[in-house]
Amino acid sequence: MSDSGPDHDAARDAFARDDRLRLFAFATAEKRADYLWVLRAFDQARANYVVLLRAGEVAETLVRLAPDQPAGRLAPNEITPLLEQLHLWGVLERSYDGSRVATLAEYRNRHFVYQFSQVGYQAFRAVEDVLGARLDEVSLSRLALPDLLADLVELAAANRAADGDLIYRKLRRLDDTLTDLASRAAQFYLTLGELVRTTEITPESFLSHKDALLTHMREFSSDLARYAPKLAEAITGVEATGVERLIARAAASDERVMLPIDERERDWAARWAGLTQWFTAVESEVSESDRLREGTMNAIAAVLTLLRRVTETRRGGVSRESQLRHLAGWFAAAPTEDAAHALFQAVFDLGRPRHLSTVHPDADLIPDSRSWWEAPPVEISRTLAETGRPASPGLPGRVQRNDASIRRLRERQLAAQRARAAAASSLAAGGAYDRTLDEEETEVLLSLLNAALTARVTVSGSVRSSTGSENGVRLTLSQHETSTTVQTSRGRLHLDRLKLSVQ
Repeated sequence: MSDSGPDHDAARDAFARDDRLRLFAFATAEKRADYLWVLRAFDQARANYVVLLRAGEVAETLVRLAPDQPAGRLAPNEITPLLEQLHLWGVLERSYDGSRVATLAEYRNRHFVYQFSQVGYQAFRAVEDVLGARLDEVSLSRLALPDLLADLVELAAANRAADGDLIYRKLRRLDDTLTDLASRAAQFYLTLGELVRTTEITPESFLSHKDALLTHMREFSSDLARYAPKLAEAITGVEATGVERLIARAAASDERVMLPIDERERDWAARWAGLTQWFTAVESEVSESDRLREGTMNAIAAVLTLLRRVTETRRGGVSRESQLRHLAGWFAAAPTEDAAHALFQAVFDLGRPRHLSTVHPDADLIPDSRSWWEAPPVEISRTLAETGRPASPGLPGRVQRNDASIRRLRERQLAAQRARAAAASSLAAGGAYDRTLDEEETEVLLSLLNAALTARVTVSGSVRSSTGSENGVRLTLSQHETSTTVQTSRGRLHLDRLKLSVQ
């Protein structure tokens, strides 16, 4: 009778996940500080090319690593239970060291040595990375763009030369660089969003860094707009040499010998597809680089809004701190305790809690406007008291879906996207001057102008030119000796000492 099957595989995977999660138990245990310092001792020894440690050697290492911490005063007999528990969790591996036995008594005491397990070391490094992360070091990886371009050019040459090892190294480098670029951008905009949304911002610290912040985002947006077409062209050059041969050669040189060759090919094919999706648009969809540049321009607008808010706050002299100080003064100057309670009620309105939504059976006798401090108690259901939710009369009714309308709306949306892509191609082919643009081309031109003008953020000096891109079409806005005019279906568009270039 075989144990194989979907249910058996699911149970085995669930057991494996539970076994891996036990690796992080040391981070939440009662003696988590001692466990962490013990693992740091093993990490210090690993850096010195020492793999196996005894309890006494761990104690000696902790004396040097944590002289001012309680862990630095642990004796070997106190460290041994910690090592055994880490072994049970799977973070450390234990083996018997018979070579250090000098007497029969030592042999009977069973001297054990410990070392990191493979997944245990990864769990420890994950915890250390979280503890050592600094949220103020976020940045956009602008310098990664030329590295990506150079690696793509060398990848095409390596594929033409059938150099599998070089192809593998270049694909790994491209994957690592793009992963770092994406993660840095995500963390940067997450931190920037928290900065914009917070109400406890210090005006002095923000004003001292706003020029550097705007310059950093402007330079990244400019470099991304300049390198995105070059990267898309380089990707096309790599694909011209044969993507299937490229994937096969990379998988053959892949050092993960425990994976079958077909799984390695699927892995590298998925990574290459993700790389191409970043810089090339599929049909009418927007590439990830265009999304990132649009997000950068939106972030610039958000920072400018925050700058205006901070400036107005400093000029008006009213802030959250000054409001709280005035309120504290009113509380201190209240003549009586009842007056202070009345002021508290007027400011915070916490006299009538509504966390349990229920009314008295006789609403005319006990109105809702009466405070809970004065009204008699109201009987509530057991479900409301235990869960905070009123008793449900039953399951909700089935949601009626209009699939036909959804399908029609989706087809209409795709048709609009195709029409916009066709208008963008027509605008790039015919240019913006010496003809009258139709309605669709006018819409595309105005959206490109909006993107280009949004990027023209002046921190110091002057802006000579800016760009905007959409559906693979790039618009360059540059200074001109005279004003130019574009004929559109809506009328004439006059550009004061500016000239358009659409490619």
